[in-house]
Amino acid sequence: MPRPPIPLTVEDHRRDSAGMRYVYPVLSRRAGGVSIGINLNPNNACNWRCIYCQVPDLRRGGPPPVELGRLEAELSGLLEALSDAGESPDFSVPPGTRIVDVAFSGNGEPLAAAEFPEAVEAVDRLLAARGLGGLTRRLITNGSLVGRKSARRGLAVLAAGTGEVWFKLDAGTEAGYLRINGTRTTPATVLRRLGACAALCPTWVQTCVFALDGRPPPEAELAAYLELLARAAPSLAGVHLYGIARPPMQAEAPRLTRLPEAWLAALGARIGALGLRVTVNP
Repeated sequence: MPRPPIPLTVEDHRRDSAGMRYVYPVLSRRAGGVSIGINLNPNNACNWRCIYCQVPDLRRGGPPPVELGRLEAELSGLLEALSDAGESPDFSVPPGTRIVDVAFSGNGEPLAAAEFPEAVEAVDRLLAARGLGGLTRRLITNGSLVGRKSARRGLAVLAAGTGEVWFKLDAGTEAGYLRINGTRTTPATVLRRLGACAALCPTWVQTCVFALDGRPPPEAELAAYLELLARAAPSLAGVHLYGIARPPMQAEAPRLTRLPEAWLAALGARIGALGLRVTVNP
């Protein structure tokens, strides 16, 4: 017996809502409508392990080769379904909701895929063929692989059209990166990667904040984060500050809770004081 259509909500970003390997629709609070996700990591492998990650069975590693023909066919089919007022046997879209972007996101780091540039080109072709060439294309990345030749090529393709990058920045110290993102890196390295990314394509920082063991991020961590932002500010489009909307799927999940809206608003005001545009989604 077929399952009933899955209603798209901001609380549920499951990757199988359209029954496809690489392509999935979600209702995005930050993007402000239906976001068509491109999942280049269908094996749930990533080079980072963020404690708030909502990917089940996450493991360390990279993606298998991307089947570009299948990706194009799936995206074409999903665009067709969405053009029919969201009518699909797999999912349903709230009335009046529009497509706002195509986002390279998914279940791992998109820039780990060697085929990233070709995937961006495939999306461009399909959007142009359907008269959707002006639709925003987004890369959601941890930024750790922007030095790769394939990453730079893909970012150049994004920048040639309506592309932008959302670059993960959740802390400002080595201890913070290790605790939250499960990666060993330094503020200097992060700043260098962020600058390289912004030089190739318009770039927003995206920052997830939450209480850990009932406590918000310590002031020393926030001060280091704000200092890093201040140094990067001239090259940035802005900052997306957000809290946890969906349950994390990592072992630390019971230790994580949402912060009050007022707390996020206060941090947003501190970011805005740096001269940066900021959006806040508790």
